[in-house]
Order: sequence, then C-alpha cells, then structure tokens
Amino acid sequence: MNLVDNEATQSDKSRWHEIVARYARADLKRSIWEMTNTLVPYFALWYLMIFSVHISYWLTLLLSIPTAGFMVRTFIIFHDCGHGSFFKSQKANDALGIFTGILNFTPYYEWRHTHAIHHATASDLDRRGVGDVVTMTVKEYLAAPWWKKVSYRVFRSPFIMFTIGSFLEFSIFQRIPGNTGGKREKASVWWTNLVLVLLVGLMILLVGWKTYLLVQLPVFILGTSTGVWLFYVQHNFDPTYWARHNKWEFVKAGFEGSSYYKLPAVLQWFTGNIGFHHIHHLSPKIPNYKLPKAYNENEVFHVPPMTILASLSALRMRLYDEERHMMVGWEALKQYQRKTVSAR
Repeated sequence: MNLVDNEATQSDKSRWHEIVARYARADLKRSIWEMTNTLVPYFALWYLMIFSVHISYWLTLLLSIPTAGFMVRTFIIFHDCGHGSFFKSQKANDALGIFTGILNFTPYYEWRHTHAIHHATASDLDRRGVGDVVTMTVKEYLAAPWWKKVSYRVFRSPFIMFTIGSFLEFSIFQRIPGNTGGKREKASVWWTNLVLVLLVGLMILLVGWKTYLLVQLPVFILGTSTGVWLFYVQHNFDPTYWARHNKWEFVKAGFEGSSYYKLPAVLQWFTGNIGFHHIHHLSPKIPNYKLPKAYNENEVFHVPPMTILASLSALRMRLYDEERHMMVGWEALKQYQRKTVSAR
C-alpha cells in the first residue's frame, strides 16, 4: 500500500461511524427470507433424521452434518436478535430471539447481556472474563497457583474446548444464571430451562428417548463445536490486538482485535457471514446478511483475511504476551523464564 492509499484508508477509518451507519438497518423482507431459509430446512432435516434412524444410523449421521449447519444459522439469527439488528422492532427481535435461543439451548436475555459486555470489552486486558474465551497473559499464568495453571491448560486444550467444553457450555453452563445480570436475565435462564424440559419431554413421548438422543446428540455436538470454534478464532489469532484499559481503543479492537475469517461461499452462508467479524464489532447493528455488502463496498474493511488453513494456527495459541504484543503457545513460557533468569 502506497502513502496515498494509506492516507485514504486512515481517512475512512476516522469516519467509520458514517460508513457503518449505511448498513445498520434491517430489511424486513430479507429478514423474513433469512428466517425461512434457515428454520424450514432445519425442521425438515430434523424430521428426516428421525425417520432415517429406522433405516440406517449412518444415514442419520450423514444428515446430522447439514442439520448442524442450519443449527449454526439459527444461532446467528438468535445472535442478531440479541443485537437488535434482525428486525427494526425490538419486540420482534426479542420474540424470535427467545424462540431461536430455545432451539440452541441458550437463554436469550442472559446471553444478550453477557454478549453486550463482550462487545464493550473485547481486547481490553483489564475487563476480561464476561462473554469471552478466558485468556491469561504470560505473566499472569506464571504467577498463578498450580491448580489454576492446570485448570487453564485443560480449558485451553483444543481437545477439551471444542468437544467436552463446547458440549458442557450449552448443555450445563447455560442452565445456570450468571453473576452479572439482573432479574430478567436470571429469569430467562429458568424459563428457558423449563421450556426445554417440556420440549424434550414432548419429543421423547413422540419418538422415544433413544431416537431423540440418536438425533439430538450428533447435531448438538457438531453445532456447538462449530460455534465455539468460530467464536474462538475470531479473537484468538496473530497478529491481534489487546491493550490495558487506559490505552484501549474501540476502533482498534474492531479492526485489529477481531478477525476477517474468509470462508468458502457455502461455509460463509451456513455461518451467517460471521467471518466478517471485524465489521460486526464496529457495528453490531448491521444485520448478518448486509455484512458482505459492507465489506465489498468499502476498501477500509479489506483487512488481511484469515483462511481456514491459517486459522489452524490458533490451535496452538494459549496466552497473550504483553511484551511482544502477540498470542503465544506454551513454548513461550520457557523463553520467558530463561529471559528472567538471565536478567538476574
């Protein structure tokens, strides 16, 4: 990029409010179409999976792949409703958000609250811990007691985070109210739990508990694992941006602390364009279906993309090194300790 292009880009960044405002408005017809082309196939595939159990479970497992894809899309709609971006009407957003939240085993108001905190604190080292993937700095890890180090290592293991961890997050942890919300947020957890008990009970009465589990479990495992992976790589990549609160900048957290995850067209569709995460963090009021348009029409959003192959490097990222301003793996601990010893 030459000097002129760089100056133009910096000028665009300075007026990002004006740019994102052009796209931060829901289109009712498009929203209804997005809702239709997601929920109708999702329920249809569920029906086919129930029917397929009596033919071949291999067919059931095969069908679970696209079904899980539509589950991810329902979560993206739920996510947009939480931001108040899917419909112009907040009541409509809340109603659809509650419904799609139940489909994803997630209490709407509780999740909306913690996710809003995530957007307000993303990349802020002094305001971590709510609605995000727990990340320690190198110094924090070295100073932590042994039990905390062990639990952190277990939590950050890909084999745990994207399997057991993602399963527990949506099956167990979402059943428990958090400490940051008010009465409405806590009530949403208990009401969601009650509806889920009734819904699961009804499904078991209709198809039997074995059939229900044979259908629900593969879809649930694939869907939740994919969701956690997407959330993880959108903030755990290199180079990224973290800063202490007194130096933290919202725009940098969007442009540099949130990735542009460039996916093949089919995967981009199933993930509801969430790969344009840098734009989403600058303006969560942009509906997911307008994110590609915002990207294509504004060169300022053309940040270096992260491909699927490149995103695999996120599997080794465990800690944030404040001195080098980068995510690092466990090997950085030895380097840091050697450096500390030699400095004495």
